[in-house]
Amino acid sequence: MFLTPPNSTRRYYQLVYFVDGKRTKISTRTTDKREAEKFLKSFVPKPKEKRTESEAPKKKNDSIKLSLFFEEYKTNVRNTYSEKYLKKAVKPSFAALQKHIKDMPLNQISTRIIDQFISSASASSKHSASLYHRTLKAAFNKAVVWNYLEANPFNKIKAPKVPKSFPVFISESELIMILNNTQMQLMKDIFTTAFYTGMRLGELVNMKWNWIDFTENIITIKNSSEFNSKNKRERIIPIHQKVQTILQTRFQLGKLTNALVFNRYKSIKLNEDFVSKQFKKAVRAAKLNDKIHFHTLRHSFASALVQRGISLYAVKELLGHGNIKTTQIYSHLQKDNLLDAVNLL
Repeated sequence: MFLTPPNSTRRYYQLVYFVDGKRTKISTRTTDKREAEKFLKSFVPKPKEKRTESEAPKKKNDSIKLSLFFEEYKTNVRNTYSEKYLKKAVKPSFAALQKHIKDMPLNQISTRIIDQFISSASASSKHSASLYHRTLKAAFNKAVVWNYLEANPFNKIKAPKVPKSFPVFISESELIMILNNTQMQLMKDIFTTAFYTGMRLGELVNMKWNWIDFTENIITIKNSSEFNSKNKRERIIPIHQKVQTILQTRFQLGKLTNALVFNRYKSIKLNEDFVSKQFKKAVRAAKLNDKIHFHTLRHSFASALVQRGISLYAVKELLGHGNIKTTQIYSHLQKDNLLDAVNLL
């Protein structure tokens, strides 16, 4: 008998032993090596009982329940993705599924049940149904990896088609209008930095001085024990001249390398909702399109780059997208470049 450690497809230590010359394995149900070794010492293999031809194989009825799996999956998400993904996608998706069905074992959740759930959600909101589908499909894929399921019931269900709309973006002149209707200098600095870097709001409020290299003139989005970027990927953003002025002005106040760049009170991180509401307040005061929100600044950064002929792959790296498909929402802005290309024929 011997132990095999956890790997990418198996979460727990596994005990391997032989019965009648046949290799057999059993999960120790622990990730701790010492506990697994205790299991090894106390384990006594039972001889395999021969089954008569008339005996039908017994079906496995035991499986983790949806609520318990959700609790376990939340821990995995916290270790892998951002807290925002857990809050905005995972929690509402599981809540919607748990509202639709009882707290039943995972292996009893059939494709038919999932189809009914997605259809019901789609009737109310295709955007919500699409979110539930992709979020829960990823979760149930993890259940397969963890050996809670043999197959993912979402695999045969098509994701609802969501009407695609082009992202809203603003011009530099509209940014100036917003800044002119913003009272706090701190907010002006944050809005301007977002517009010229494409940084997410979570990245801005968590940015520390050790992210900034004035010599190389770059900002490096860094992961730490206190903060992780959306997909846990570090990336480099060149510092625009206007952003450089803002950062150098704030740095002259004598900041520590591990101190936050943008904060109202020492060592206290800004609340994202507060910043977002301050931006919306300024947008309305400027009497601009009410569809403009803080994330519009990120769209504006990307849109301006694409319209100036920067490749989508370069924009992808600057925005930190995990997939080029996400960046392709800006491809319609390349129409002038495409027209020029055709005119060269």
